[in-house]
Amino acid sequence: MSKLSRKSYNPLYDNNELRKLRMKYSLTCEDMASILGMSKTYYYQLENKKRRLYYHVAVRIAKVFNKRPDDIFYDDYKFMK
Repeated sequence: MSKLSRKSYNPLYDNNELRKLRMKYSLTCEDMASILGMSKTYYYQLENKKRRLYYHVAVRIAKVFNKRPDDIFYDDYKFMK
């Protein structure tokens, strides 16, 4: 495997606010899925923008971090337009 094909995680270049928060609180995707009452696959897909994020789910996620949904997800929405 070449060096170029390996992905290393660097939080300075991560534009995924949800992932940053999850890692800041030392939570795994499995932890978040358990807290939210969903499968870890579904949560992973939400975090990686492979699934549509519904407002009621955004509210539940935001409550975990004691934030408003806009604080976490607004930048994602802003760049979709």
